[in-house]
Amino acid sequence: MEACVFDLDGVLVDSEPVWEQVRRAFVADHGGTWQPDTQSRLMGMSTGEWAAYLHELGVRLTPDEIAAGVVDQMAERYQDGVPLLPGAREAVRRLAGHFTLGLASSSPRRLIDVVLDASELREYFVTTVSTEEVARGKPAPDGYLEAARRLEIYPKDCVAVEDSSNGLRSAHAAGMRVIAVPHPGYPPDDDALALAWQILPDLDALTIEALT
Repeated sequence: MEACVFDLDGVLVDSEPVWEQVRRAFVADHGGTWQPDTQSRLMGMSTGEWAAYLHELGVRLTPDEIAAGVVDQMAERYQDGVPLLPGAREAVRRLAGHFTLGLASSSPRRLIDVVLDASELREYFVTTVSTEEVARGKPAPDGYLEAARRLEIYPKDCVAVEDSSNGLRSAHAAGMRVIAVPHPGYPPDDDALALAWQILPDLDALTIEALT
């Protein structure tokens, strides 16, 4: 393995609860109806995709207005501090000494930059990709393929670190080996978890040896 490509939400940042709170309230405040499977469907979607989906739930705004409003609220929440997951900073620093690091995230570029700057992790990543910058969000492989292209490393020589069903499917479809670090509050589907090369309990277990 030459490179490790991280997901952001749910892997490095405990942001899925924040995303759910913000988007659920936004839908309710603007006339929409949150469905039982909404959160699981949203995980991995690009900004354009989830904004269009929330519009379909009955939100009385255009997708562009929905995206802008939700991202503004997420940025405000992050001003109170970025909720890094335990071991996130240490895992990134540990692997950066041995592998080329990239990031492939469904978050909009604005929030990726806020998180990496606030957590002082930007310097460790050779490239970062938002699915806003590719044609399709997860579970399509586009984000991971773009990260590999920018790193100039074949996908087969990359390990991806993911937590969600759509993220696992995306990295696997890109041809990368996938390490799953499931979030206890948002566990992936069994069929997606079966795609993982390794399943780790937490980021402390993400060691040099685990990738080699």
